[in-house]
Amino acid sequence: MAAAAVHQLPPRQTPTPPPQAPSLSLDTSDLEHGAIPNKHLPYCSPGSAPFTRSAPATPPASPPTPQPEVQTCSILYPPDAHPKVSAAPPVFAIQPSTLLTAIHQSVSQELPEPKHVFPWLHGLHPENQIQLAFFTARNKKLRNVPKCFRGVTIVKAGGNLTRSKIRGALAPEEILSSEPGRDDTFLEADPREGFSVRNFQIQAAKVATVSDIVVYRDDDVSEKELHKLAKRLSRAQNTWRVKNLFGEQELPRFHVFIVSCPFQSFQKENPQLVTINSKGQSREGLLDFFQLERQEMCSMSRASELAKNVWLGHTPDSALCPSSSEESEKPAFDIFIEASDFAQPPEAHLLGRVGDLSLDVPQRLEFPSSGSIMPQKWPKAGPLDPVTQMCQWIYSVANPNAMSDLDEEETDQDGDIAMRTLQPRARKVLIHCTDGYTESSLLALAYFMYAERVPVHVAWLRLHCEKKRNFFAYSSDVALLSSLQARILEFSPGPNDGIAGCLLEEPAWLSRMDGSFPSRILPYMYLGNLGHANNPQLLRAMGIRRVLSVGEPISWTKGQIESWDAKNLLFVDGVQDNGVDSLTKDFERSLGFIGTRSLCKQQASGETDVRCREGS
Repeated sequence: MAAAAVHQLPPRQTPTPPPQAPSLSLDTSDLEHGAIPNKHLPYCSPGSAPFTRSAPATPPASPPTPQPEVQTCSILYPPDAHPKVSAAPPVFAIQPSTLLTAIHQSVSQELPEPKHVFPWLHGLHPENQIQLAFFTARNKKLRNVPKCFRGVTIVKAGGNLTRSKIRGALAPEEILSSEPGRDDTFLEADPREGFSVRNFQIQAAKVATVSDIVVYRDDDVSEKELHKLAKRLSRAQNTWRVKNLFGEQELPRFHVFIVSCPFQSFQKENPQLVTINSKGQSREGLLDFFQLERQEMCSMSRASELAKNVWLGHTPDSALCPSSSEESEKPAFDIFIEASDFAQPPEAHLLGRVGDLSLDVPQRLEFPSSGSIMPQKWPKAGPLDPVTQMCQWIYSVANPNAMSDLDEEETDQDGDIAMRTLQPRARKVLIHCTDGYTESSLLALAYFMYAERVPVHVAWLRLHCEKKRNFFAYSSDVALLSSLQARILEFSPGPNDGIAGCLLEEPAWLSRMDGSFPSRILPYMYLGNLGHANNPQLLRAMGIRRVLSVGEPISWTKGQIESWDAKNLLFVDGVQDNGVDSLTKDFERSLGFIGTRSLCKQQASGETDVRCREGS
């Protein structure tokens, strides 16, 4: 049984990023238009219109909470217990053991309520009117620097973090300005334009301004350079404090500390603080979340067989995704087809040439990516459209004997065994893109339709549910493949039972789908967006039987709700996806709802879909 969780975000103007250049046409007679840029970069709506008195742009204020404000503390404050190595600007010295205690104290304290640090942590540049209007239209105090938080930021002098790295260390340029004449100021991290509640890239620089800063060095950096950087950071703290002192607001004082002992002794006495040693080796057993994410991405999009001799996966990268012993024993691919925003459909003569050369040497081709070909009418008479032509060619090189087996009789007129033309060997084909699930989806779906002779909606479901592939496609891909469905099935060599009358009937969920499915994040749990949650027929087709909806209510009919049974639905209301409201109070019941499935998943009662508006 599967479940889905949903969370709401501010409305987006379009379900997918708008094309930044003319879309590709299936008509290859005119190839003069420019290449298609990458449309798969994260896209964020500019948000609502700037604030006016008659129509505030910010969501309704959250209900007040009675809890007292949490104050974080540190053994580094006040700094008087530590020797002062510079009076102007002030810099203090500490031992590695003191740094270890300060880090442990910092990470073990209760965090402040989100409303006391957000939206300041989102970035509120004074010139960014859209961001300011969204967050501070009703309460300008939200722009104030939080006074309840005191962090610990570690900076390595010299900035080389490929070795001698302490846990969480930053390079100086990550928090200090590089502008001429502003060397002694913090980096201006707040975005000047655009709207986002997910400015994760600025948070290290923002937190550094409300933290005590500890500076250390390795053996390649002199003591003089260490002290120079520490004084620069101290001056930056003072400049920042003066800049942000306005009105009656009082700000805490933060200080700079140095650890001047040689890194070799630091590493020997405090190994638990070191993530990369002086030789550039990562500490054994270290949890590197960036590396873990890369490994999970590789595992999720690892190449698997889509149809006979045709595989779908990520672009091969031995450094990023080392092959397992089982994979290394498999034969190498003969043809690599990369889906790219900049590609044009290959012409027939090129395909023929690549097919011949692939018998001796691996060959590489490109094909347009998902979302880059717009649907259009294609004449029934005349040459094949490039999508069907590509599928037909892939099938011919992957199954060179298939068509001849169908066309040739077993015996001649005299009863003798008929002579057969010797066919070239079958080639292994890999359809790939960098992440293994975005740009390659259009070609993968089209080929599955062709090879299996199944309609669009069946291809979507079988590729995900039967082949266990996670993929992302666009609404334009749904429209394109729907328009080409009759032609793809007409030329398909697949079995006729794939196009039985009942299968050709388009289900209601297809017209309401934006091209993407909820993402499978656990065997029994999916993460989806508001569009997925409002398409209950799609959820049922995927085997999802329970829905956890966070934020904006889903718009189901009374009959749909009754058909799912109330115990299979949980709605977390009373929160706005405004970058400020906290979900902490709802964690326990939400996890309990999901947990009822995970504890009894052997009963096959269906997956859970967790959803928000944007599905992130």
